[in-house]
Parts: sequence; C-alpha cells; structure tokens
Amino acid sequence: MDFNETPEVPFPEIIELNVGGQVYITRYSTLTSVPDSLLWEMFSRKSAKGLARDTKGRFFVDRDGFLFRYILDYMRDQQLVLPDHFPERGRLQREAEFFNLPELVKLLAPKISKQNSLGDEGCQSDPEDSSPGIDTARNLGSLGAAAAACASLVPGAMDGKRSGFITIGYRGSYTLGRDSHTDAKFRRVARIMVCGKTSLAKEVFGETLNESRDPDRPPERYTSRYYLKFTFLEQAFDKLADAGFHMVACNSTGTCAFAHEQTDDKIWTSYTEYVFYRE
Repeated sequence: MDFNETPEVPFPEIIELNVGGQVYITRYSTLTSVPDSLLWEMFSRKSAKGLARDTKGRFFVDRDGFLFRYILDYMRDQQLVLPDHFPERGRLQREAEFFNLPELVKLLAPKISKQNSLGDEGCQSDPEDSSPGIDTARNLGSLGAAAAACASLVPGAMDGKRSGFITIGYRGSYTLGRDSHTDAKFRRVARIMVCGKTSLAKEVFGETLNESRDPDRPPERYTSRYYLKFTFLEQAFDKLADAGFHMVACNSTGTCAFAHEQTDDKIWTSYTEYVFYRE
C-alpha cells in the first residue's frame, strides 16, 4: 500500500441535494467547509450508507427548502448576505441551529449595541423575541428613543406593520338540477389564491401559505402564484382581520354550461376576488 496515496472519498465532487422538495447542486468541499456542522458530519463519513435519498438518488434533508439557499450561501464563504427587509430572520436562525452553524446563529441574533440602542438593522429587520439583560432593563428609555427614531423614518414602524393590499381569489362550482334549487350540488375547489406583496402575504398567512409555485420571490416583489393550504374562506378572512386588514372591494364572475346534453342540469362556475387593505 502506498502511504502517500490520498484516501478515497465515498462522495462525488458534485453533490445533488433535495431539501424539502427543492433541488440544490453544490460541491463536496462546500458541504464540508464548516467543521462539526451537520452537513460536515453527513458528508465526512466513510460511507454514504444510512443517508436518506429521494426517488432519484439525491441526498434528502427534510428541512425548509427555500431557506436552505441562505444556509448553502453562508457555507460557501462564511458570510451572511440577506435581502433588505428579510421577513424570515427568526426561521432562518432556527435552520442555522438545526444545521449546527453557531457563527451563523450569532449573525442572525437580534443586535443591541453597547450603548443600549438598536443596531443598524433595527429598522429593517423583523422584531425577534429576546430576553433583555440587566443593562438593557436599566435603559428602556434609550431603547424607546431608538424605536421612535425608526418609526419616524418608516411609516407604521411603531407596530411593525406596513400598509398594503392583499387580494384573495376563490373559484367554486355547483350543479343545478331542473326540478328545484334544493337539488343543487355545490363543490368547492380546494385552492384559495393569494395575490400581493410577498412580505405581506408571509406575514399574514405564515406556515399556511403554500409558496411552491413561486418559491424564490424576494420579499419586496409581488406575486399572484401563492395559495393557501386550507380551503375555508372564513379562515383566510380571520387571519386578515387579525393582521389589521379590512375588505375594501370584491367582484365576481360566473359562467354556465349544460352538464349533459339530454338533461337540463347546468354547471355554474364562479370566480370571486376579495380585496383587503391595511393602512
């Protein structure tokens, strides 16, 4: 045996990952760039046996596929770069904890300067839950002044909510018999569409929002491809009301067609949009 020979690595140089349904292709060296991290432990072993794979043979990790892009980006050069007004800082911190990236966890933690005032990111990041220290408790007045300064720069910042519109689209259909309205058979289509600014939609609907049709939309861009994971309009309305939105307009269209050529049964299909606004 040649002792100068480099030991064979059981993984290829280019690795395909399936993270929560999102496919990523990266280098082996990137996945092992942070010692003692979860990915380092996964891909530093002597054998690939025991690692979960999807139906196409890609290594599978059951985590948030959208947020993993920032995890992978950090592992490339150990720097954190996020979009402005990033609304999911807390969730990304949780992902960093799962992947055992302590330095990234520190970068994502809420920052308070030594002068007990909000850091540079105080106005643009979502507020995070944190336990105030002794010095912080003694200087709540300073924190309040900093928060007031942020509020003067951004309208509505005092309550952490921005103004804007969200449109809810809903499609339904029913079959109406010729004898009586009591014969009507109503069927709800299991999809409630959400249109509006990405950050507002995520704020209002959170985990109940399905982003699979538009997963990489930046927070300040608009989308019409999100939909909800539930099928009750009232549930959507409750969430909007809890977030301070009020309905300002609605409209509906309908079409009719015969269900069968030899009967008078008709199929009615309607599409309705509800427009909500928060000042």
